[in-house]
This record gives sequence, structure tokens and C-alpha cells, in this order.
Amino acid sequence: MRSVRNAALRCFAGAVEPVTDATGVTFHRSCGTTRARLGDLGFDFMSTVPSGVRFEAFTDASVLELDVDLTKVLTPGVTVGTAFDLVIEGDLRAPVIADEQTLIVLDTATGGMEVRPGGPATLRFDLGEAGEERRVEIWLPAAAGLKFLDVRIPDGASLRPVPADAPLWVHHGSSISQCSEAERPTGTWPAIVARRTGRSLLNLGLGGQCHLDQFVARTIRDLPAAAISLELGINVVNADSLRERAFVSAFHGFLDTIRDGHPTTPILIVTPIVCPVAEDHPGPTLVGADHQVHVAARPAELGNGALTLTRVRELLHEHAGLRRKEGDGNLHVLDGLALFGPDDVADLPDGLHPNAAGYRRMAERFLPLAFGDEGPLR
Repeated sequence: MRSVRNAALRCFAGAVEPVTDATGVTFHRSCGTTRARLGDLGFDFMSTVPSGVRFEAFTDASVLELDVDLTKVLTPGVTVGTAFDLVIEGDLRAPVIADEQTLIVLDTATGGMEVRPGGPATLRFDLGEAGEERRVEIWLPAAAGLKFLDVRIPDGASLRPVPADAPLWVHHGSSISQCSEAERPTGTWPAIVARRTGRSLLNLGLGGQCHLDQFVARTIRDLPAAAISLELGINVVNADSLRERAFVSAFHGFLDTIRDGHPTTPILIVTPIVCPVAEDHPGPTLVGADHQVHVAARPAELGNGALTLTRVRELLHEHAGLRRKEGDGNLHVLDGLALFGPDDVADLPDGLHPNAAGYRRMAERFLPLAFGDEGPLR
């Protein structure tokens, strides 16, 4: 086996910024300037989780070995083993599971944290008969931070990148778009949709980090996107980060920035899916000892302008409609309740995040509504 690390680095897709240090490469889903200015450990970690990032290559190798360092935050609904998905000529194979990783065991009720260090993991992917070139994809985890260390193939085998010729779909959202609860990397709802539609996915769904930030808008502005979707609102309520006055302004500023680089690109706004405790009660939301999401009590005099999910949906419909009246005919809204609504709460185990079955259902519903014959992103 020989290392093809440098050639392999040209084969990764779905990241904003690969960052190399003395030990390896991290495929960040945000830009370095943003991370340095924000200085938020939660944001930094979510940026290292490669949801939607994949290795895409043509190779005649019979086997491929991948060395990675993994860090996983264990919360309810997230399993210990970390799955990688192998796709050969479009055929999805059984996931390959990494058990060697650093674990951060988080007590969501108390905020306590225990770190259990782990070493690098080596994953082996059997690709078939040697000597026949085939398209190989390896989808990286949606629930663990990852650093790429090395790739090896047998002596004499070849490897080259897949041309980047598929239309780029850029999606931004919250943990409900990162999908840490999915059973496997191709089981996130954006990945299911991208594979079914032949789109090249850039998933900017960052757990807890969707707050209409200008740096995200600038990132999207500068990407060669053929279609853009934005799952907005839930993190604003979760963190109580914006009240109505600031939310409306931030929404318009976010879209203004994107439109600077994409004046006519189709944009689909996805309003929040159901979260029963926050439908008619403002945030912030907290996780209790029962591992369920609860809203925090607040004095009535502090509630002026505070946002509920119902009000967020109203504002997104209203102000997207205003922009359409101003002439933006390529701006559309999809009600999140049509993707995952009150009848689906059995698949909402913590009251906030869908489980694997819920994400699959979201994909099946999003496909026709967004990419179908009458869909705005078709």
C-alpha cells in the first residue's frame, strides 16, 4: 500500500475551506476569518463536522485505506460509533464504522463535560476487482469532527478526482440540516436529496449556528451556486438571539448580501419545522434532565418582541412576499411544517431534532416541493 495523500486532497468536495496543520487537514464548512473573529468554540467545532463532505475519485484500486482523527460530542440520540458511507458507481454499500475516536460526553442538563481521548482511526474500504476504473465516493460523518490524515491504495493502482461538473446546491441551516441524528452520512436529508437529484451538495447546516449571520451570507454570495436553500428561524428562537425588530432587518440584510452575488439564482426559504414547546412560547430553549427540550420561563414584561416559531414563520412569509412584490421573482418560501409537522412528532425524540426516520421523511417531502417539476430549485 502506498500513500496518495496529495492526490487525494484534490478529490474532496463539499467543504468551504480545507485547513492544513502539522498533523492533517480539516475540511471546514466556514471560512477562517469568520472563526477567528467569532471566537466561539461551538461554532468552531460544528465547522469541523463534515456533514455533506465527501471524497470523490476515479480509481482502479481494489481497496482504499483512510486514516482520520475523529472527535464526537455524545448527546442523547447520537450513537458512539461513527459511520462512513461508500458509494461505488452510484451503488450505496454498507457503512464502515469507526470506533476509535475522542469522545466528549456532555451532560445537557448540567453542562458538565467529560473528555475521553482516543487515537486515530484507520478505515478500510473494499472496492472490487483491481484494474477496473470505477467512480468511488466516501461520505464523511455528519456527527463527528474530523481531521484527514492519509489515504493509501495498493502499489500500481491509480486515483484521480471526479470533474466538478454537477450543478452546485448550497444549503444553509441549523442542526436540523446538519443531521447528527441520521444513521449514516448519506442519511441526512440534504444528502438524500442531493444524491437523488444529481446535485453537488455544499451543506452549510451548522448545529446551533444559524442566526442570519452576515459572514454566512458573504460565503454563499461568493460561491458558484446554481440553487440556494435556507432553513431559517429555529436557532434564533433556541438562543433567543434576535427579537422581531432585529430579525426582520437581519433577514433582509442576509438576502441583500446573497443577491449581490446571485441576483437571479433561485433561493428557497424553509421556515421552521415543528418544535411543540416553542410554537407559541418564545425561547430560549433548554435541555432538561429528561433530555427533552423545554422553554425557559421569563417575566411577561421581558416578552415584547420575543419570537415564537409561529411568529417566525409569519415574518418569513410576510417579508419574502414583500421582496417578491419588489421584483424578486426567484425568491420562494416552503413552510417547514410541510416537511415535518405536528403529525410527525413521534419521530422527534427530544422535542427538537428528528430521528433518522424523520430525516428520511423530510427528504421525501422536500424532493418534489423543491426539485420537482413545479419546484423552485428545479
